[in-house]
Amino acid sequence: MIAIVDIGIGNLGSIVSMLEKCKVKALRTSSASDIERADKIILPGVGSFDNFMKKLDESRLIPILGKKALDEKIPIIGICLGMQILGKRSEEGVLPGLGWLDADTVKFKFNADDGLRIPHMGWNTVKIQGEPSIFKEMDEEPRFYFVHSYHLVCKDDRDVLATTHYGYDFTSSVRKGNIYGTQFHPEKSHKFGMRLLKNFSEL
Repeated sequence: MIAIVDIGIGNLGSIVSMLEKCKVKALRTSSASDIERADKIILPGVGSFDNFMKKLDESRLIPILGKKALDEKIPIIGICLGMQILGKRSEEGVLPGLGWLDADTVKFKFNADDGLRIPHMGWNTVKIQGEPSIFKEMDEEPRFYFVHSYHLVCKDDRDVLATTHYGYDFTSSVRKGNIYGTQFHPEKSHKFGMRLLKNFSEL
C-alpha cells in the first residue's frame, strides 16, 4: 500500500485520482500507524518551507518517516516542496529540513534583462541523467508541469536524477537509493505524470 502523507496543507485529491487511474492502491493519511504499514510513501508539499516543516513536526510524523526511509529503506518520493524538504535547509526559511540529502534549497536568481519570471510556472522538459528509474518507458526528454520559485542544489551530483532548463539548468528530480524527489507535479502532468507514478508504484 502507498501512503500519501497528508498534514492538512494543499489538495491531494489529484494525486489520489492519478493513482486510481493507474489502478494503484493508495491511502491519504496523517496516521503514523498507516505509514508504519506502508510499503511506499508519497510526501507532497505546497506553500512555504518553514510552515511545512512546522506542520510536519506538529504531526509527529518525522520519526516514522525517517524510520521507513532510512532504516527500512522503502521507496519514498517527495513532490515539489516535498522534494525540497529532503535537503538540509532553504533560503526561504530558517527551520532545518529532513536532511536526508546533502542539499540546500535556493531561490531562482535572474538578471533583470533575462526576461524570466518567478515563479517558474508551466510545462517544461526534463533531461534524465543515468538510470531512468522512475522515468522508464518515457520519451528522451519528457514534459512535466512546474510551479515553483525555489529549487534544490545537491552537493553530490550522484543524487541528481534529472535536470531542467529555466534560465540555467537546475535539479528537477533526485534519487539517493530508495529516496526520490520531483520538483514538478506528476499529478498535474497527464500521461508522463501517470507513467512516473506508475513506475514509482512498481519499484
